[in-house]
Amino acid sequence: MLGASAQALAQEDPIKVGILHSLSGTMAISETVLKDTVEMLIEQQNEKGGLLGRELEAVVVDPASDWPLFAEKARELLAQEEVDVIFGNWTSVSRKSVLPVIEELNGLLFYPVQYEGEESSENVFYTGAAPNQQAIPAVNYLHDRVGVERWVLAGTDYVYPRTTNKILEAYLQDEFGVAEEDIMINYTPFGHSDWQNIVSEIKDFGSQGKKTAVVSTINGDANVPFYRELGNQGVNASDIPVVAFSVGEQELTGIDTGPLVGHLAAWNYFMSVDTDANYDFIDAWIEWTGDEEAVTNDPMEAHYIGFNLWAEAVRKAGTTDVDAVKDAIIGVAVPNLTGGYAAMMPNHHITKPVLIGEIQDNGQFDIVWQTPSTVVGDAWSDFLPGSRDLISDWRKPMECGNYNVVQGSCGGGQADAAAE
Repeated sequence: MLGASAQALAQEDPIKVGILHSLSGTMAISETVLKDTVEMLIEQQNEKGGLLGRELEAVVVDPASDWPLFAEKARELLAQEEVDVIFGNWTSVSRKSVLPVIEELNGLLFYPVQYEGEESSENVFYTGAAPNQQAIPAVNYLHDRVGVERWVLAGTDYVYPRTTNKILEAYLQDEFGVAEEDIMINYTPFGHSDWQNIVSEIKDFGSQGKKTAVVSTINGDANVPFYRELGNQGVNASDIPVVAFSVGEQELTGIDTGPLVGHLAAWNYFMSVDTDANYDFIDAWIEWTGDEEAVTNDPMEAHYIGFNLWAEAVRKAGTTDVDAVKDAIIGVAVPNLTGGYAAMMPNHHITKPVLIGEIQDNGQFDIVWQTPSTVVGDAWSDFLPGSRDLISDWRKPMECGNYNVVQGSCGGGQADAAAE
């Protein structure tokens, strides 16, 4: 027998929430839990009475780590399923695939993973870190606190690592005076498994008398054999520390972390954060999964923040209408899990703290450094010539994602005004 609140919800058409995450293929190791996270958040919201008196309904698709398929599945969600919002994507190449569809059909996408910046879309809300909220602070930490002088920029071969490393290479040379020969850049395909030669090259590069570190933008299941090979060749954190931007608690569940103790990750959240809000989230996650060993991670928190920002904007607007929600969400702030608040800024990025964590032998992270306050995400890098004069502001009357402050004009497009 349905209760009164459930009966009331059933009388209205549901609010459809699209979930666009890979449940198979090379990125399933990272994305499956994000699908589960959104489903948990939907269930929790329905237990509170839904939104605007309507039940939320999850519509799940599997783009299967196939980048063109992401666009097809996004079109299916918007044109056929007529979802009100989409939470999804991990890799930037999948987001780039989806972006034209989202803009054409005027959808809403909440993107929960760190990315390279150099983009601003009226239809996308970037709840993961921009480079100034992860990559730049991590490099500063290694330079200032660890004394690193030589740099290995190792990434998966697609847009996020290439653009991030382009930013980091310029930053290292301009800000710290790092010589070109002290920067080694390496790219490998998705799912790469044979790391013996590359790790050997990293060891050799780090044996030249200067403190060396690896800045890793390796994504997906390639991280498992990469870290395993580091252990096999005895590359430990005291010799050549690795700081990763795409390795969190979930990825470490498939790795023997003993040899990796002391290697680093830069995120905006760790499961080890000591706050009541975080403990409540962890308890809810364990109860929802039924797994006492279940872990939480940074992109999960980004979906937690993004979902709550969207829900608050829907309440504020009094409707799920896309244009109304886009207007309403600017300036909305909701609690994060680290003890503060995340606010949606006019450039569709949010405020986030930056944390550096050391891998522990239990697969968790010991937080060794964090920013004293939250950092505003920057859509356009200050360290690339084509971007440093651009700002993004989607409020009326500007409504421009790439306004050039020197020329005093909008670039005319919603995304990618600067060359990657």
